[in-house]
Amino acid sequence: MNDLFLDYLFNKLISWENLLLAFKKANKGRRWRAEILGFTRHIVYNLVLIREALLKRTYVHSDYFIFIINDSKKRIIRAAPFRDRIVHHALCNILEPIFEKSFIFDSYACRKGKGLHKAIARLQCFLRVSGRFNNKKTFCLKCDIAKFFDNIDHNVLKQIIRTKISSPGVLWLTDLIIDSYGENTGNPIGNLTSQLFANIYLNELDHFIKDRLQVKYYIRYMDDFIILDTDKHRLFELRNLIKDFLQSKLKLQLHPKKSEYFPINKGVDFLGYIVFPNYILLRKSTVQRFLKKCKKQLKKCLTSKEQQELLNIKFQSWYSYYHYAQCWRLIKNYKKIY
Repeated sequence: MNDLFLDYLFNKLISWENLLLAFKKANKGRRWRAEILGFTRHIVYNLVLIREALLKRTYVHSDYFIFIINDSKKRIIRAAPFRDRIVHHALCNILEPIFEKSFIFDSYACRKGKGLHKAIARLQCFLRVSGRFNNKKTFCLKCDIAKFFDNIDHNVLKQIIRTKISSPGVLWLTDLIIDSYGENTGNPIGNLTSQLFANIYLNELDHFIKDRLQVKYYIRYMDDFIILDTDKHRLFELRNLIKDFLQSKLKLQLHPKKSEYFPINKGVDFLGYIVFPNYILLRKSTVQRFLKKCKKQLKKCLTSKEQQELLNIKFQSWYSYYHYAQCWRLIKNYKKIY
C-alpha cells in the first residue's frame, strides 16, 4: 500500500476527477447509444468497478469490435467497448500533457490546436519562403511509412514511454493496453491511445530530422511527412538517412512507392489537397469520391427524410474540408444538384 501511496501519477489517473472527465470525453457525441445508456444508468457503480479493477490491478482489456470502412482505401477499424474507452481517456489525460512538451511544433496529427488545415497552411507558408531568399528552385521530399500502425513495435514503444514515465501503475496500464492488440507489433486503428502512441513513437523521428539532420522545412501528419530543400541531392541523402534511422531505431520501413522527391512547381499533393504557394486545390480523386457518395445519398433521399438529414450532416462535414481549397465551382454545382 505504501508503494501505491507513493505512486502519485497512478493515484492521479484513478482519481474520481480524472475518471469522470474520461467518462465525459468518451461519452461526447455518443450518449444515445445503447451501450452508453446502459453504462450511464448505473454510472457510479460502473466507475467504482473500473476504479477498483485499476487499483487492484485486476483490470483486463476487453476484445475489440471489428468493422471495415472504405474511403480512399480499405481500413480495418478496431473499436474498444465503452468501459475500455473510459480507461483509454483516463490514461491519455495523464500521458498527453507530459509528452506534449517534447513534441516538435510541426507535428500536426491528433494534437490540440493543430490538425489537418493547420498542416496545410504551414506547408503553404514553407512553399512561399523556402527558395525566396536565394532565388533557387525548391524541391520536395514526400514520404509515407509502410503499414505504420501494423508495424509499431511494442517493445520499442514501451522503452520510449519509459524515458519519461517511471510510475509503476501507469506503466502497468500502458503496457496492458499496448499488448491488448497483436503479439509483438501493431496498434489498433480506432483506439484513442493509438493516436497518442503514434505521436510518441514518431516523435523520435521528428527529433532525428530536426535536431540531428538540422532540417528547417519539415512537416509531419501522422505517418506522412514532407521536407523542402533547394538542393535535390541533399533530399536524396536525407531520404537514405531517414530510411536507415527508421529501420534501425523504430523497426519501420518507408513505403517504396510513396517516398519520392520532385520540384514544387506543379504543387505538392498532401492530405487530400494539391498545395501551391498562392492557392490550394482539391485532389481529383477526392472530388470524384465526394461526388460518387453524393449521388448515392441523393437517390436514398427521394424516399427517406432520415437519409436527407444524414446527407445534410455529411455535406456540412465535407464543406468544412473542401471549402479550404479554391473549389467554388464544386460547391456551386453541388448546390444546384441538391
